[in-house]
Amino acid sequence: MVLPLMATKVTMPQLGESVVEGTIGKWLVSVGQSVGKDEPLVEILTDKADSELPSPVSGVVTQLLAGEDDIVAVGDAICEIDESAQASATEDAPAPAPAPEAPPAPAPKAPTSPSVRKLAREKEVDLAGVQGSGDGGRIVHGDVMAAIGSSPAPERTATVPPAPPPAAAPKAPAPQAPQRPAPSRGTGPTGAFRVPPYVPKDGDEIVPFTRRRRIIADHMVYSKQTAPDVVTFAECDLYRTAVLRDQHKGQFKKDGLGLTYLAFAIAATARALREFPELNARVLDDAFVKLAEVNVGIAVDTDQGLVVPVIRNADELTIRGIARAVADVAERARSGNLTPNDLAGKTFAVSNPGRRGNLVGGAIISQPNVGILRLGTIVKRVVVIEHEGEDLMAIHPVMHMALTYDHRVVDGVHANGFLYRIGEILEYGDFEL
Repeated sequence: MVLPLMATKVTMPQLGESVVEGTIGKWLVSVGQSVGKDEPLVEILTDKADSELPSPVSGVVTQLLAGEDDIVAVGDAICEIDESAQASATEDAPAPAPAPEAPPAPAPKAPTSPSVRKLAREKEVDLAGVQGSGDGGRIVHGDVMAAIGSSPAPERTATVPPAPPPAAAPKAPAPQAPQRPAPSRGTGPTGAFRVPPYVPKDGDEIVPFTRRRRIIADHMVYSKQTAPDVVTFAECDLYRTAVLRDQHKGQFKKDGLGLTYLAFAIAATARALREFPELNARVLDDAFVKLAEVNVGIAVDTDQGLVVPVIRNADELTIRGIARAVADVAERARSGNLTPNDLAGKTFAVSNPGRRGNLVGGAIISQPNVGILRLGTIVKRVVVIEHEGEDLMAIHPVMHMALTYDHRVVDGVHANGFLYRIGEILEYGDFEL
């Protein structure tokens, strides 16, 4: 008696709240190979993080339904496992029936990122007709923008107008509005500007974009094309915060925690976001949402590139809680142990220049947020303070801050008030440790 097959279809999982699809990186199994439950099947790549997908059951892999580099929507099947097969086939077991021949694969498409496909849908651009200018023919945001309105006009068949009746007097032609030339966008293949070709020279080193670097590049281009961003700056005297830090950093160190200025800046930012909810928002098609949670993303530099893990509900944490969260996500980011959920759901971002930073700089908004705070290097400077009615000079630690905000949602008065409030909290050292 032939037992019915117990086939399990493995689907693309939901790897994070904002992830709607994943890319097949590398298959770790092949058709006919036995696999145990929880053994890795495939590497899944998303715009948040890379991870291995474990097998939900034990059995033999009978079909691979997606190839490497294929982009698969969440919930779609990627392979099939026969649970009734044994881990090692016996000699007297019947040979498995050949898998049905797969339908011919569709014509290959140029690689694209999720943000490029979203832009193409919004602009009603058919990616099949877009020539990619990125590495390996990859379609980038500039290619989509250049394709808008670049389709040739349909051909028209010339017709000979009928002759006027003999008795009719000729009519003067109707006045026509002057024709204006179509404005040039000035960018992309259809504009007047052309990037000069690269001419190799001795000593040049070509460094291919890594996958993460390409995602970052696409994200930054999309953000600059989407958000009308404005940058505003402020200077902050950190004297009182520095005194508070010096009083407690020894105890924090005994507890295995570093008490950094970044923890204070995150705490001040989270409190200010509660008071200025327009900065804790995201834009929809014809509205914007003031988000209920305050989840602050912090930029962490790793060997594989920049990542932005998230500190959730930062407005509810003390300085100790924030310091612990910063240490945790930074260590896991550098060791490659972040999960997609660690990188999802941020409502605002803070960028720290590190120990070898610079005076100040404006950061690009991390979409879909409407703002990002860039911290400058802390330096000791001579400042003027008031003491018993007199102006005196003193040496204090001073930091510049730059707020980049989306002018579609945030007006200058709110942005200035928000940045002022962050500086005020830091200058007064108004924190709960």
